[in-house]
Amino acid sequence: MKANIDNKKTFTGKTDYNNITIPISGMSCASCVKRVEDAIDGVDGVKSVSVNLATEKASIIFDPKISEINAIKKMITDSGYEPGEVEHEDEVGEEKGQVSTPEDLMKKKEEEIEKLRNKFIFSLIMSVIIFIGSMPGLFPFINVIPAWIRHYILLVLATPVLFIAGSQFYIGAIKSAKHFSADMNTLVAVGTFSAYLYSVVVTVYPQFITSTGMEVHVYFDTAVMIITLILLGKMLEARAKGKTSEAILKLMDLKPDSARIIRNDEEMDIPVKDVEPGDVIIVRPGDKIPVDGAIISGNSSIDESMLTGESIPVDKGIGDEVIGATINKSGSFRFRATRVGKDTALSQIIKIVEEAQSKKAPIQRIADVIASYFVPTVIVLAIITFIVWMIFGPKPVLTLALMSFISVLIIACPCALGLATPTAIMVGTGNGAQNGILIRGGESLERSGKIDTVVFDKTGTLTMGKPEVVGVFPVDGDKDKLLQLTASIEKLSEHPLGEAIVQFANENSINFSNVTNFESVPGKGVEGNIDGRNILVGKQAFMNEKGIETNVFDDRIESLENDGKTLIYVASDGLFSGVIAISDTPRKSSGEAVRMLKDMGIEVVMLTGDTEKTAHSIASGLGIDRVIAEVLPDQKAESIKKLQEEGHVVAMVGDGVNDAPALVQADVGISMGAGSDIAIEASDITLIQDDPLKVVQAIKLSKKTVAIIYQNFFWAFVYNVIGIPIAAGVLYPFFGILLQPVFASMAMAFSSVSVVSNSLRLRN
Repeated sequence: MKANIDNKKTFTGKTDYNNITIPISGMSCASCVKRVEDAIDGVDGVKSVSVNLATEKASIIFDPKISEINAIKKMITDSGYEPGEVEHEDEVGEEKGQVSTPEDLMKKKEEEIEKLRNKFIFSLIMSVIIFIGSMPGLFPFINVIPAWIRHYILLVLATPVLFIAGSQFYIGAIKSAKHFSADMNTLVAVGTFSAYLYSVVVTVYPQFITSTGMEVHVYFDTAVMIITLILLGKMLEARAKGKTSEAILKLMDLKPDSARIIRNDEEMDIPVKDVEPGDVIIVRPGDKIPVDGAIISGNSSIDESMLTGESIPVDKGIGDEVIGATINKSGSFRFRATRVGKDTALSQIIKIVEEAQSKKAPIQRIADVIASYFVPTVIVLAIITFIVWMIFGPKPVLTLALMSFISVLIIACPCALGLATPTAIMVGTGNGAQNGILIRGGESLERSGKIDTVVFDKTGTLTMGKPEVVGVFPVDGDKDKLLQLTASIEKLSEHPLGEAIVQFANENSINFSNVTNFESVPGKGVEGNIDGRNILVGKQAFMNEKGIETNVFDDRIESLENDGKTLIYVASDGLFSGVIAISDTPRKSSGEAVRMLKDMGIEVVMLTGDTEKTAHSIASGLGIDRVIAEVLPDQKAESIKKLQEEGHVVAMVGDGVNDAPALVQADVGISMGAGSDIAIEASDITLIQDDPLKVVQAIKLSKKTVAIIYQNFFWAFVYNVIGIPIAAGVLYPFFGILLQPVFASMAMAFSSVSVVSNSLRLRN
């Protein structure tokens, strides 16, 4: 069993916990994330919390009988950050207040980018002016202004840049200081304020420097250029993070605005939000289907690519299900609404993707812990660097010490660490959703990237799941009688093979008999009484268990099993009566999916309740080498566990109710979209389309996403490992120019942008 299965949706039923998502403003790096998580985790009744720097949201599971939303919000505020309105909530009862919509949050994000842009433009203009005023050697015309007056002018120009344009860094640093902690804001604020304060002292009291024999020089340009470059980095980062959310925005844009319904025998157009279950809706060519439902008249072909990623339209007729937001290509029809509002397939997909993007991969938690210690360590290193330069540095000693101190602080901001995982997860899960692959979160992605064995349930997964009777073989030659006995018993069963027999009997106009004392033996067969005779229907093992000899048709049975047919044995009053052969056609893409998985170095296993011969016949036709056959439903999870004990990282692919325990037991549970709701709830990945190739696509996407995460972490760590020593001056005097804090701020801004940009490669 997985070490931590709390973050998985299981099939065990509803809990008493509530799940909410709260937007949080003011976080700037991974150390902020750790502080907010620790604060919320300290609230009584909170079961789990996951804070995502890329989405700037906290996903919280709590017990409403113990804790309140307001208490959680207060703890966020007390830790120095600003909570927004609850974005999603499940049954928060009277505490339910105003809920932020995704559209509200995107508008807020656009306003944030606009605000950063305005700050950056103002800061850039002032920085250019201040830079010119600080470089009389490069711009001789400014020498007409006495140096002391020029310094006062620079002071006046620099002050609004630091404390207006750069106010967010200082406010954040002050909030952190109040809670005896430090973050990215602390590093920026201490670094820029050090340069500013030194320059103010030199401007107001120049004797402070001249008395030591050193030349008076101010660093207002350093302070404002650092602010400008970091604002540029933040603006680019915000834009890039916005792009990581494009997939979910596209899903939201798919929602239609109105629906044409029939009420009181009149056609009328109403907003989609007002559609109720049971309403009859009219759909014309080119219309978007407004909600989920079932066709009651007419037929058409429907473009379901927004759900499945498959561009070929699907033909639909009376009784077929239609999905909201898909597009009607041709023909008109009417359908009855079954799921509306938050219950539609599209709304559920959006919810799953949003939840996935708020969850962390385990590797991110390690980075958050590192970041919480990283900032204090950097401050200590910066102080040590300053002291070393003051003691051992060449003249002008104070200048070099101050510049290296500021450079170390600025270059070491752990923004990239905090963005490495969530940006990749956002893009990866969004890309998956657009291609009919719903991944439940970072933990699922990380585990999927390590899969080395894929176990396919046979029926409905590798096969079409629509078994058909292909032969009736009675001992006494009376096919109709054998079919009547079998179908009468199976009519009371819910097994897919039994349904196939009943359907075949109906097609052949067989009359059903009354059955008494019906009993189902899971995984083996069924029995009952017809006209006083005891009838047994099931597997050969069921017959053997009852002491019934079945060797009458040995040659024929062997031939049928070798052809991949599933055999249903029938006995009457303890005597073997014959067999019914059933075939379930493999999906067209099953063989190709198996080949592609094997090319990726992944072992493919088929799990089935069929006999060894039947199972191996089907498996060999698909290219599967390893088969686990004659497995009862309650033994599937045990089969997965045995593979895990062999050291495999196992993915289980299934679609039925009896697959749910195995889906949970597996390291990664993958359910086919047409499968049962229980199987879907128990899985880590849901494939909307019933196509084994989607399994390949899901694993490839997971592996690529995990690879991107590791690349991001590599560059984030390497950047700091290389950057901090250079900023401290290890290359001096050969590359002394690199001691300039301006280069450190450029490098810091570039690190965050490069990590987000690397994640965006997953869109392709």
